[in-house]
Amino acid sequence: MTQTAVKTEETTVQTSNPQRAVPTRRMAFEESFSDVPRHYSEGGDLVLSHVGAALSSVFPDGEDFFVRSVRHYRDRITDPDLKRQVAGFIGQESVHGREHRAFNERLSELGYPTKQVEWFTRKGLELRTRFAPPIANLAATAALEHFTATLAELVLSDDEVRGHFGHPAVRDLFVWHALEESEHKAVAFDVYKAVGGSERVRVWTMKAIRFGFVIGMTVQVAFSLLRDWAAYRPARLFRSLNNFRRSPLVGRELWRQLKDYERADFHPDDRDTTELVARWRESLFGEKGSLNDKLATAS
Repeated sequence: MTQTAVKTEETTVQTSNPQRAVPTRRMAFEESFSDVPRHYSEGGDLVLSHVGAALSSVFPDGEDFFVRSVRHYRDRITDPDLKRQVAGFIGQESVHGREHRAFNERLSELGYPTKQVEWFTRKGLELRTRFAPPIANLAATAALEHFTATLAELVLSDDEVRGHFGHPAVRDLFVWHALEESEHKAVAFDVYKAVGGSERVRVWTMKAIRFGFVIGMTVQVAFSLLRDWAAYRPARLFRSLNNFRRSPLVGRELWRQLKDYERADFHPDDRDTTELVARWRESLFGEKGSLNDKLATAS
């Protein structure tokens, strides 16, 4: 799908989907994290617990970076529908950061290096914001949003992946996050297109991030495991590594879907997740939604 700004008598259409709803839900997960055990993943899995912690560690300051990058161009958005979606994007990402920070506090109590990773991530992204061109930061945001949307689709569509999270509070956190990443998956991309971001920068940014993110996560998980005495039990470690290698999280289909971003006519909506999003909205926040008790307010 390609997006072209269309002139009308009143405004310029800048969003790829005027009907896209991006609601801000104020969540409160913190109390449910109090009994999360150290190895919270299914069956007490070692590696998967550290992978989940590594992802959560980069989310709070990563989400702040996404918000800064999109907000920088907010005054260049003239389409009222995209303006509304950008407001929802900012609201959702802000709540994601807050709730993952609360989870990271619990993980830190359990011995994970979440506070150190948060500090490193924050300082690195602050430097990038200060010295990189704003359009480059927006390109990075759009690329990383494709990462999170791809992972989100996998979480929402694969029972095995949801099972990886083990503890109900952790599973609820990541499933809610996955739903909202799917809801706003094209917003940063549409802003990038609307403000004239180039295809060359978009594609090469993803090429760099696709490998850089994987390498960074690998180093982070290794650092985290080195601090865990359970990792020094060879039988448990190798069994857990074998389980992880069989997970859809590292499957070829996921890598192919990430690489699809580099296609010349790519758009996030090329993968239609409308039905998936609708099903999980009803499951989590419908009349009998499983997360209604965690919902403070919604707009």
